[in-house]
Amino acid sequence: MPQPHYEQQYLDLMRRIWREGDERKDRTGVGTRSVFGAMLRFDLSGGAMPLITTKRVYWKTATRELLWFLTGDTNIRPLVLQGVKIWNEWPHARYVKETGDAIALEDFVQRIADDEAFAQRWGELGPVYGKQWVDWPTYNRREDGLYEPGEGVNQIAEVVESLRNSPGSRRHIIEGWNVAELDRMALPPCHKTYQFHVAGDRLNCLLYQRSCDVALGLPFNLWSAALLQRMIAQQVDLEPGELVWMGGDTHLYLNHEHLIREQLSREPQGHPRLEIVRRPPSIFDYTIEDFAVHDYAPHGPIKAPVAV
Repeated sequence: MPQPHYEQQYLDLMRRIWREGDERKDRTGVGTRSVFGAMLRFDLSGGAMPLITTKRVYWKTATRELLWFLTGDTNIRPLVLQGVKIWNEWPHARYVKETGDAIALEDFVQRIADDEAFAQRWGELGPVYGKQWVDWPTYNRREDGLYEPGEGVNQIAEVVESLRNSPGSRRHIIEGWNVAELDRMALPPCHKTYQFHVAGDRLNCLLYQRSCDVALGLPFNLWSAALLQRMIAQQVDLEPGELVWMGGDTHLYLNHEHLIREQLSREPQGHPRLEIVRRPPSIFDYTIEDFAVHDYAPHGPIKAPVAV
């Protein structure tokens, strides 16, 4: 009996949430149907990736975002200059609220691109993912009893080193949920905890996501987690193993009904593969040109609004 297509579990989760999920009010005011606790598992051997095929996923956009995280930057301007739009709504909403200037989103983004000083003031997201990943803040106590900033913790570099030097450790963890800084973030981390596990010559990864927009966010999250796993595996001379995704509040927005019904009417097709075309000197030296996807022939894109 043939194995189900890897994407079927994603579609089954989407169907279950839409049919059985608890309808709830949420922070955005849009409303969701939600289940609590979900799991998906993907085997990444042979170049396989959990790339959704029932709608086109712009994997280069997701890759550029991941590479931006690894720089530790928290300003949207580098993304804007690459045509990546996924973080624009948050600083735009803050600008409109704080200034009263009802500038259109497109005009705001163009000003971010054109005016570096404006971008420095209004393009900041606060200490979001990348800041916590590569520069988690520490503090040193001075002789007068006050504290001053210490050297930040590069969690990414530390995990790479621990995988090389102590593969059997149970502490290969990257954490984004810095309680002390949540209120300074445009959006607290949704994909918050990554744990890595070495089994033989295979590197496994488990991602826990506290909050998951299954229609728009999860296809990006799956790609990015698998990509990070593949990159780290290459850097530590291991083969990519299994990606395990776990969701806390796993939901669909009520205004995504057209997307959900259309996507559930489609059949998965093909088995796309990722090729990493070179091995950079470190985990921080990858560029978008280092990645090639083969055999990806998805159904067409389905647009839906982002809840901010």
